[in-house]
Amino acid sequence: MRYAPEVQVRQWREEVAGGPDVLHKEYATPDGTLKTEVLETEDWPYPGHVPLMDDYLIPRARRFPVESREDLAALRHVLAPPHPDDIARFREHAEGAKALAAELDLPVTGGMGVGLEAGAWLCGQQELVFHAIDRPALVEELGEIIHDWNAARMRETLAAGVDLFVRRGWYEGTDFWSPPMYERFVLPGLRREVEIAHEHRALFGYINTSGTMGILGMLLDAGVDVVIGVDPLEGVGTDMRAMRAEVGDGMALWGGVNGFVTVEMGSDEEIRAAVRRAFDELGPLGTILSPVDNIRDESDETMRRVDVFVEAWRDAR
Repeated sequence: MRYAPEVQVRQWREEVAGGPDVLHKEYATPDGTLKTEVLETEDWPYPGHVPLMDDYLIPRARRFPVESREDLAALRHVLAPPHPDDIARFREHAEGAKALAAELDLPVTGGMGVGLEAGAWLCGQQELVFHAIDRPALVEELGEIIHDWNAARMRETLAAGVDLFVRRGWYEGTDFWSPPMYERFVLPGLRREVEIAHEHRALFGYINTSGTMGILGMLLDAGVDVVIGVDPLEGVGTDMRAMRAEVGDGMALWGGVNGFVTVEMGSDEEIRAAVRRAFDELGPLGTILSPVDNIRDESDETMRRVDVFVEAWRDAR
């Protein structure tokens, strides 16, 4: 990701006695200046630097780049189309990935795409929901800008030849949005992106690990091929049996077992029971068993538990 050449970026630190320093960043464009202010707390992972988009921004930012509809003209300069040099490097990397996938007989995934979830980084998650209620036109236009930016990157990814395009949507479930709000603000861009993937003969995967039940029918209707992140433990409202009943064979479901609590921390029998439950409730067909979201701990004990997980899968399939 790089900004349009006309964007001038300035960043500095404001020292604060007795508290965390404040990192300031400005994006000056011909159509206005976007400003960010972030508390550089002890756990801030980017010393002296403020990314445009990142989860760490949401609880630490005193000011987000997009505060009003007037900021959107400047945002269009910041969310620039892919640069030819970046496209060339990506294509070179993609060829290597495709060669390895062919050797191992594995599918190739591309992404990650992003939709209105990016608004959480640009506006703040709480502020974004307030905007949707008080200033819906702002959120609709923001969604269009993000879609245009994402679609340009998406087309380059798909042109390289991928089997599955993945879009993240962790912050797009009903933990944050009501179903009518999702239908108005999130679904239009998602529907168009599914169409783009299918035009390139690729499947479309959507990551949503919590608050999925209220939007599942819309995802099915939009043509999403697989929902990634079905989490029976930490997913709010997740009912795996009801999910399979609603989508039938029209959509694959990916997940079924919590990664952190069950696989990384659970007993062997808890892991085996979770795998049996996943197959019992999701069914053996159209189910991609996976720890949600993933396994991060690389200790010997966790790797042993992963082996138990795989063995339980072999026994259950």
